Amino acid sequence: MLLALIMLLLAVGLIVFSTTRWQLHPFLALLAAALLFGLGSGMPLPLLVSALKEGFGGTIGNVGIIIIAGTAIGVFLERSGGAYAIAEAVLRRIGRQRVPASMSLIGYLTSIPVFADSGFVILQSLNRALTRRAGLSLATTSVALCFGLMVAHTLIPPTPGPIVTAEALSADLGLVMAIAAPVSLLVLAFSWLWATRIASRIAIEASADVDDAEIEARLRQAPSAARAFLPILLPLLLIMLGSISKLPIAPFGTGSSAALLQFIGDPVIGLLIGLLLALTLPQRFDRQMLSQSGWMGEAIASAAFIILITGAGGAFGKVLQQSGMAQGLGALMSGWGLGLLLPFAISAAIRAAQGSATVAMITTAGLVAPLLPALGLDSELGRALAVVAIGSGGFFASHANDSFFWVVTQLTGLSPAQGYRVITTGSSLMAVLSGTLVWGLGQALL
Repeated sequence: MLLALIMLLLAVGLIVFSTTRWQLHPFLALLAAALLFGLGSGMPLPLLVSALKEGFGGTIGNVGIIIIAGTAIGVFLERSGGAYAIAEAVLRRIGRQRVPASMSLIGYLTSIPVFADSGFVILQSLNRALTRRAGLSLATTSVALCFGLMVAHTLIPPTPGPIVTAEALSADLGLVMAIAAPVSLLVLAFSWLWATRIASRIAIEASADVDDAEIEARLRQAPSAARAFLPILLPLLLIMLGSISKLPIAPFGTGSSAALLQFIGDPVIGLLIGLLLALTLPQRFDRQMLSQSGWMGEAIASAAFIILITGAGGAFGKVLQQSGMAQGLGALMSGWGLGLLLPFAISAAIRAAQGSATVAMITTAGLVAPLLPALGLDSELGRALAVVAIGSGGFFASHANDSFFWVVTQLTGLSPAQGYRVITTGSSLMAVLSGTLVWGLGQALL
């Protein structure tokens, strides 16, 4: 047992060190860690090989199509101007003078299908123009936008982190969304307060890189807000209905309606339906968009990176599971009463150490999945809460090893020291708040 624990610590250390100091691709780092742990802990070689193959193939089989479809929806929203249409709709509802609140919510909604880095780059021109018009510091609105993107990226499916974590923990995706939505909105409210009370103390003039006429021109090319929202919201609704249909209650959970809802509410089918709707977003559809060099090719190339990391994380998790270490470690920890604190703490530590929220969540899911019974989380609700706890740790301490940190600071004009003050500190407090909310739900419901 002691040897297995030592090898586990070495394997996690290898992931962190190799991705930060050696700049090794996370795919290679996770596979190397799986092999190191398996060989070092004395696993039979045939069992180690089969665990690697089963973990890699099984994970990709379960989430590969979901990740590709979700990424493609994001690319079509981005390229068609749908993200601008969503932003304009939010601004009309909240008001153009409430720019920080608007940008926070715009970031939150946009990051559900679009990667956070891309979302910030797309929306920063609009943010600059609105900030200049409102006479605010660009630090205020950029931090609000940054945190809106960050929260949804780690908590709300179909972004890769929550999808893969839910799969690794065998959690119901609809239940995960039902928990993550209120938690994330409370954290979003805190992030708005942080932006308006703390980040606003840093004075940065918003010199717009595009004028109002350019923004209006982009909006004229964009689809309507209703059409832009539909590829995001309909899959989420279908997945929620699919979860409800598993309950033996009329009318959704009985008869032919249950079978139909479970089919269209499966995340694969729900996201594919969303993708079909996304294909209608361009003002003029061209079959070239679906080619290898078109928008679809761009989406698949982006998704491939995430899918490979996901598969390697699945292989690492399967090796841990097959090694038998989980049983011994579970028995050791069963009386500690850590519960939801452990998945949150592991995710936060790995995130802070190596920078990538997705890698932190995938690695943590592999470590925690075999320990769920010992942590008292081996139930539908417990697994869903564990997914949200891991996601909460996933946005802890965004700093210099996080590419998103540099995207935000460079496009805003924040110095590294200012970035540490408002982004690193703010994201850490948000993560602790989110983790505390999830822990409180666990105390009340489990």
